Amino acid sequence: MMLVNLLARQSRLVITALAVALCVMVGVFDGLSGPDYSLAPFYLVPVVMAAWFAGKRTGYLLSFTSALVWLVAEMAGGRYYRLDYALYWNDFMELLLFLLTSLFVSVLKGALEREHGMSLTDQLSGLPNRRHFFELVGGEIRRNHRYDTPFTVAYLDIDNFKTVNDTMGHAEGDKLLRQVGTIIATAVRETDTAARLGGDEFALLLPETARESALTVAVKVRQQLKEDVERRWPVSFSMGMVTYLKSPASIDEVVSRADRLMYEVKNEGKDALRQDVVGESRLVIS
Repeated sequence: MMLVNLLARQSRLVITALAVALCVMVGVFDGLSGPDYSLAPFYLVPVVMAAWFAGKRTGYLLSFTSALVWLVAEMAGGRYYRLDYALYWNDFMELLLFLLTSLFVSVLKGALEREHGMSLTDQLSGLPNRRHFFELVGGEIRRNHRYDTPFTVAYLDIDNFKTVNDTMGHAEGDKLLRQVGTIIATAVRETDTAARLGGDEFALLLPETARESALTVAVKVRQQLKEDVERRWPVSFSMGMVTYLKSPASIDEVVSRADRLMYEVKNEGKDALRQDVVGESRLVIS
């Protein structure tokens, strides 16, 4: 597993060089083993490595390289073939095997990556889902513990969303959720993350963001929502936002605090923003 993680961090050029070197190494041993032993299956190792870590084209390149090295090793090993063209036919078959293997590995990796991406994405809004958001919050907690950098987590709830579903239909409710997701994603900064946690709840993660900057982002988000959403649907937005100068130990504690703050806003009249700062004894309401 450590080797796989190490290879995954390398550039395509490094992976290609390692795969070619491994292919040549296999060819050398194949040639030295003489006519009695074949190491043909081992040529698949650099082909698979190249296709998985460097992409389909690099996999194809290693397929041709492996076929060529195999041919040279066969000749150097003095292997006997009754028919003159049998050597080249076998080499063509090896090349076909390598190419098909490279194609299969590339398709498999692409499918796994798409499946992984879908498992981290909310299918309705296209935003990161709860699982992905919690993973990112965990990363910010670790960064806070190591570098003492602040971060902010905000929870946003659509007020009267049930009314939209009941009076205008669930299709209109889904349209509203997609529109809210689009606005939030475009209103935040490139370094921020907007996520849909489920139902009509959304969340923001603002890395390396203290109280004032976080408030600026939140006000911008609310302003965009008022301009683009509240005039089209009978809804408003309640937001609870917590800036962590010193974060708690657990992800649940971080996000539940913002969640509780958001529900305080809803219980006290809705359509407001409340910010709490962990590490300071001040509360901002706007």
